[in-house]
Amino acid sequence: MPRDHHRTCHLCEAHCGLVISMEGKTVLAIRGDADNAFSRGHICPKAVAIQDIQNDPDRLRRPQKRVGDTWQEIGWEQAFAEIGARARGLLEREANSIAVYRGNPSSHVYGNLFSFGLLRSALGQPQVYTPATMDQIPNLVVNLEMLGHSALFPIPDIDRAETLVLIGANPAVSNGSIWTVPDFRNRAKALRARGGRLIVVDPRRSETARMADTHLFVEPARDAWFLIALLKTVLASPSCPAAPAHVRGLDTVAAALARFDAAECAAIAGVALDEIDAIAAQLLSGPGAVYGRMGVCVQEFGTLNLWLIALINIAAGQLDREGGLVFNEPAIDLVETSEPGAYGRWHSRVSGLPEMMGQMPVAVLAEEIDTPGPGQIRGLFVLAGNPVLSTPNGGRLDRALAGLELMVSVDLYRNATSRHAHYILPPVGPLQRDHYGYFVLPLAVRNFASYSPPILPPGTDEFEEWQILHRLGEAITGKPRKAIPPSERLDSMLRAGRYGLSLEQLMAAPSGIDHGVPRAGQLPQRLRTADRLVECAPAVFLDALARLTEPVRAAGRLRLVGRRDIRSNNSWLGNSARLAKGPERCTVMISPQDAAIRAIAEGALVEVRSRVGAIRLPAQVTEDMMPGVVSIPHGWGHGLPGVSLGVAGRHPGVSVNDLTEDRRIDPLSGNAVFSGVEVEVGLAGAEN
Repeated sequence: MPRDHHRTCHLCEAHCGLVISMEGKTVLAIRGDADNAFSRGHICPKAVAIQDIQNDPDRLRRPQKRVGDTWQEIGWEQAFAEIGARARGLLEREANSIAVYRGNPSSHVYGNLFSFGLLRSALGQPQVYTPATMDQIPNLVVNLEMLGHSALFPIPDIDRAETLVLIGANPAVSNGSIWTVPDFRNRAKALRARGGRLIVVDPRRSETARMADTHLFVEPARDAWFLIALLKTVLASPSCPAAPAHVRGLDTVAAALARFDAAECAAIAGVALDEIDAIAAQLLSGPGAVYGRMGVCVQEFGTLNLWLIALINIAAGQLDREGGLVFNEPAIDLVETSEPGAYGRWHSRVSGLPEMMGQMPVAVLAEEIDTPGPGQIRGLFVLAGNPVLSTPNGGRLDRALAGLELMVSVDLYRNATSRHAHYILPPVGPLQRDHYGYFVLPLAVRNFASYSPPILPPGTDEFEEWQILHRLGEAITGKPRKAIPPSERLDSMLRAGRYGLSLEQLMAAPSGIDHGVPRAGQLPQRLRTADRLVECAPAVFLDALARLTEPVRAAGRLRLVGRRDIRSNNSWLGNSARLAKGPERCTVMISPQDAAIRAIAEGALVEVRSRVGAIRLPAQVTEDMMPGVVSIPHGWGHGLPGVSLGVAGRHPGVSVNDLTEDRRIDPLSGNAVFSGVEVEVGLAGAEN
C-alpha cells in the first residue's frame, strides 16, 4: 500500500519540505509539500535526486580497503581495528600528523556535529579544514568584528522589502546561500508585484539577473570599488538617516573614504555612476537590502566587500528593519549555543596563514601534505568531502593525497578524492537517517522548525555518519564511550530553546512549525560585542581599506568567474541519472565579442589556461557574459582514473579548480580566490 512521508530536502540550504510517496522501499514520487509554510510547495530538480542516491548501484554499502590498485570489501570491525591501529602508530611517531577535512554534506547532517568532537579529541585536536574557507569565512569574520558573534547573520527580509540589490548572487538557482529562502523566484515576483525593485550586479546575466528590473555588469574582482562608490553616495545623500545610538564608527568610515572619488571608483568597477546614484536613491526611499554572496566573497577583497555591504545597509538605515535586514529567531539559536568565534590564534606551518574560526585555510592543505618537515600532514580523514574537485589548484592536492601514509574517507562513493583513501567507510543512504536543519534554519526568512525521522530503517550491517565517527574515536583511543543518539541531544536543545519545543512536537507536525516572520527591533539586545554596539570601523578593515589598490590586468587575458546550476550541487550529485539529463552544462561561457576575436564558434572545443593549469571544454557563446569575462561551473571533473561513478563517468566535465591558484587568498580571512583569475582562452590545439 503506498504511503506518504513528509521530509525536508537536505541537499542544499533551501530546506524545502517534501512529500515522498513510497511503497515498501520503492519511491513512487517526490513532490513539494504544499502545507509547509516555509517552502510553500516549492521543489527544485535536486529533490528527485534523493531517490537516485538511495538506490544508486554505485553507492558503497560496506567498508572498502585499498590494496595497491585494487579494492577489497571488508567488515566494519576489521576496518575500525585497522584504522585505529594505523592512526595510533602515526600519532605516536608524531603528534598532530593527522588532519581532518569536513565536506559540505557534513553540515547537512546534524548528527555529525555531536560526534565529531570525539574523533577530533582522539586525533589530538588535529588541523581541521572545511569548505568554509572557500565560500563563507569572510561572512563570519565580518559578523564577529561588527556584531560580536560569527553566527549572528542579518538576512534580507525579502517578503516585506521594497528594494533588493543582489551582488554576485544567484538565488534563483541556489534558493539562497547563507540566506535560507526557498521558492526565491515566487518571492521575487511578489516583491516586484507590490511595486518593489530587484537589482542584480554581476559579470554574468544569471538566471536571477534575467528576472530583475535592472542588471548591471561589473568588472570581476573590482566589486570593492563599486561598493565604495555606492557607500559614499548613500552617506552623501540628504536622505541618509542618522545612525541609531547602538551604531558606532560611521563617521570614522566616512573619513577613511575621503581619499576615494566616487566617479573614479565607478569607472574602475565598470558601472556608470548614474546607475549607482539610482541604486542609492532606491535604498534610501524605503525598506530594502543589499545582499552579496559567492561572487563578492571568493576574491582577494572578499572580506572587505562584505564589510562594505554591511556598511551600506547600516548607512541606509536598513539594519534591523522590517523589509530590510532582520535577524531570525530560531528554535535552536547558534548565537546562544556556540562560541562567538576567533581567528589568528595559530598559523599554518608552511605559509604562516592564520587559523579562522578553529580551522586552517583550505588553500594550504596541499602544501601542508607535500612539504616535508616537522608537522607535515601524513594522515587525513575526509568526512563527506571531495576537495580534489573543490579546492584551489586541485591538481596539486590530487598529487599530494597520493603520498599520504593513511587516508580514511567517510563517503558514499569512490570519487575523485576518496579514490586515494586506504579505507572508505560508507554511511547509510539519505532516506535511512533523520534530518534537522541545524545550520540553515537560523538563516531562514521565517522562524521555522521541522524534523524528519528516517523513512527506511538501516540494514543490520549499516551505520549512520555519527555512529561511524563515534566508532572511529573509540578505535583510535582504544577506549569505549557511551553512544548518545543525536536525536536525544537535539531534543534537549529544542526544549531549552526559544520556543520550548520538543522533538515529539516536531514529529507531530510533519510539515513543520511556523513562528512567523522575524521581528525588527532586536538590536542592541542581540549584539554580542562587549559594549552592545555595532562596530562599523574595526581597525583590521580600515587598514585593509587603506591598502586597497586597483589590480593590474594583463593585456589580452580574460577574467574567470564561476557559476552553479539548478541541477547540481557542488560535486555531490554528479551520479544522479535524473539530473544528468539535458544539454551539456560543463561549458565555458564567453561573450560574442571575445569569441569572435579568438575565432571560437558555439560548441567548439577550447582550451582555458591559467598560471597553474589548463582544461579543455566546449564553448558556449552568449550575450549573457560581460566582454572580457568567461564563466566555468564548479563541481565537475569526475573522469579521473579510479573514480567509480557510472553516470558521472559518462558526463565527467572538467574541474575549474585545475585553473584556480592556491597561492591567492583573501588576506583578511584566508578565503580562497576563485573569482577574477586571469586566463587565456583559445581553440584547443591552437596557440593561445
